[in-house]
Amino acid sequence: MSQPSVDEGRNPQHVNKLEISPDKRHLAAACNPYIRLFDINSHHGHVRTFVGHTSNVMAVGFHADGNSMYSGSEDGTVRIWDLRAPNRPEVYERNCLKAYHLDGSVTPINTVVLHPNQIELISGDQDGIIRVWDTRMNSCTIELVPEPDTAIRSLSVMRDGTMLAAANDGGTCFIWNILRESQVITKFEPIHKLQAHDRQILKCVLSPDSKYLATASSDKTVKIWNVDSFTLDKVLTGHQRWVWDCAFSVDAKFILTASSDMTARLWSMEEGNELRVYRGHNKAIVCCALNDV
Repeated sequence: MSQPSVDEGRNPQHVNKLEISPDKRHLAAACNPYIRLFDINSHHGHVRTFVGHTSNVMAVGFHADGNSMYSGSEDGTVRIWDLRAPNRPEVYERNCLKAYHLDGSVTPINTVVLHPNQIELISGDQDGIIRVWDTRMNSCTIELVPEPDTAIRSLSVMRDGTMLAAANDGGTCFIWNILRESQVITKFEPIHKLQAHDRQILKCVLSPDSKYLATASSDKTVKIWNVDSFTLDKVLTGHQRWVWDCAFSVDAKFILTASSDMTARLWSMEEGNELRVYRGHNKAIVCCALNDV
């Protein structure tokens, strides 16, 4: 399937991913090739820049203790960053605590999530490979290839760490049980293969209450699926172009979406209707984050 064109989505200047810190104080923005950290409550905004990746940063997130941050990039690496290091240009490079990649591999990484055990990072890349990185052993412990040569676009882990969803460019969402011993992932047990869309799935998200799976697609829709049966619950329609991202509210009563049509939209999960449309951007919106309690 063809890759997104510049006018439909990301280019090197776009912010590719937004993530809010656990204490709700900071916003991380994955850019090219930097990560920028902002103080949400400050008029000055920008706090610091993290340097080390050499290409588009596609994924960013925080550890639960708020002391470190992880990222994934089109340069083929997954990195962990120290948020406590001095904020001085001469030590920017030393903010990177660890970097993971396979020798000789420069396959672009599209998505990274942290398992709730806070030990293992899970990445998905352009070749369609899912890898588990053990941050204690500093190695790749598991490789999974659900559909060869079909890019993994998005990953989501259930809040209790028992389920993984992976969405790809073929419109398919794969779901596995995560089997563990001593909290460490040992195996992925297939549950369901969901042909969710006829075009690329750009984002998949499991809801905080573990009841729903949302899939956002280049077909201009977001679909909501029941996790217990993987049946379609509702379709959110209204965006005029690709829907790149979506984010649930903490109580899973609302969902925010971002689209190439230059709007973000807030939806009611109960009714499936559009509650608010946010306008003002003059280019595609490819990521969003919802800062609620």
